[in-house]
Amino acid sequence: MRTLTKADEEMMVPTLVTSDIDSTGVALVTLNRPEKLNTMTGDLLEQAHKVFSALAENPAVKVVILTGAGRGFCAGGDLAEGPGGAVTGSLRGASAAAQLRGYMETAALLHSMPAVTISAINGACAGAGLSWACATDLRFAADRARFNAAFRGAGLSGDFGGTWTLPRIIGIGRAREKYLLSEPFDAQEALRIGLVSKVWPAEQLLERVRAVAEELAASAPVALRLMKQNLVESEYVGFEQALDNEAVRHSRCAETQDAAEAARAFLEKRPAVFVGK
Repeated sequence: MRTLTKADEEMMVPTLVTSDIDSTGVALVTLNRPEKLNTMTGDLLEQAHKVFSALAENPAVKVVILTGAGRGFCAGGDLAEGPGGAVTGSLRGASAAAQLRGYMETAALLHSMPAVTISAINGACAGAGLSWACATDLRFAADRARFNAAFRGAGLSGDFGGTWTLPRIIGIGRAREKYLLSEPFDAQEALRIGLVSKVWPAEQLLERVRAVAEELAASAPVALRLMKQNLVESEYVGFEQALDNEAVRHSRCAETQDAAEAARAFLEKRPAVFVGK
């Protein structure tokens, strides 16, 4: 009997994260464990890391939409596989922390990749799934979406960056409330506290989010990427450094063909056509 190779084993793992890039530069990433509300396993996280890394390195990708198949966006780690969702397997201590930290690079990629990232939250969004949503630039929810930090009830302290991102989105007081009380809340509450920008009927969510994504993708590419870079760096640089960064990048944008086209289009009262130069 032939011994299975690593390649054979990888081929036997189902596709848990799919990615489709259209002609406008919009990538749709779908988590594909619908029977488990797209909860995270080691295999799903490894696939997500590969997909997110490839999108981050692809200059043709302007906007990334993250959503889930079925009734859930991502309900966090799959606790049926063990404490913490079994993403650390049988590892303990420093080894477990190192492996988890590697998986958590998925959140860093969503947060910092050059493309604008959007969460289309179609259903259950909890634990590390909420952390992933908070790592994206924009969040839109279906009216059926439900949210919960959920870590306290699982005997866990929180991962994938949620304790850093959520306070910056909704404020430290509300973020502490969501983590410490761990009470579930609905899409309208998420809208009220500023966690999501819009709430739409579930059957309209992807269509509406894709329209937003295509509008963003039609923007001047250089300006869009540098705008995101400014916003990412604003989270850790001082005001004087932020002014320096803005001056350099704004001046660079002003020298592009796209900036000249935008000015002409404004004066001629027509839509601008950007070429990325």
